[in-house]
Amino acid sequence: MKIGYTRDIDRRLNHLNSSECIPFAFRFYATCEVPSSLSDLKIHSIIDKLNPNLRSAEKFNGKQRVREFYAMSPEDAYSILEAVAEIHNCGDKLKKAAPTEEERSAEQIAQEIDTESTERAEKFSFSKCQIPVGSAIEYCADPNTVATVADDKNVKYNGETMSLTALAKLLSGKKYAIAGPRYFKYKGEWLNDIRCRLGV
Repeated sequence: MKIGYTRDIDRRLNHLNSSECIPFAFRFYATCEVPSSLSDLKIHSIIDKLNPNLRSAEKFNGKQRVREFYAMSPEDAYSILEAVAEIHNCGDKLKKAAPTEEERSAEQIAQEIDTESTERAEKFSFSKCQIPVGSAIEYCADPNTVATVADDKNVKYNGETMSLTALAKLLSGKKYAIAGPRYFKYKGEWLNDIRCRLGV
C-alpha cells in the first residue's frame, strides 16, 4: 500500500506503473482533495511513530532504503485518509474509487499469489499430515483425477513422479507459482485443512 500526496494523480500513477519490474499495476483506492498542500513526510512520520514495522525498508548496497510503501490493508490506509479529511474539514472531498472489472480480477489474482506464496514457504509433508505412501489424493476440479503419494514430498501421476505443486500447475494451467496442497483432497479433506488441523 502506498500513501502519498500528489497534485496530479494520473501522472503519478503513470510514473509508478512505468516500471516493468512490478507484477501488477498500481491503482488508487481512495483520494482526498485537501485545501492546501500536504507534506507526505508528516503523514509518514505519524505512521512510523504508531508502528515503525509497517513501512517497507531494506538494506541495499550497504545503505538503508526506506520507501513510501506500507504493509497495511486498503481499509487501514483509508482510515488514515479519513483522519486527514477530518483534520482539514473536507470529508466531502474523500472518495473511494470503484475498481474496474479488470482491476478487481488483478487484485484477486494478486491476493491468491500472496496467499499461495505464504503457503509455499511452509513445506508440505505427507508423513507429517499422516498420509501414507501409496495413498490416493484427488484433484479439486475433478475427483476422478487421482494421483498417488510417491514419497514424503512427491506424487505419481500418469506414470511420472513430480511435486504436488508441479502437478497442481499442470492440471490447473496456472502460469504463476502456486501452493500444491490447496488443489488436492485426501479422503474428502483438503490437504491444507489437514495440515492446519494437525498443526504441521
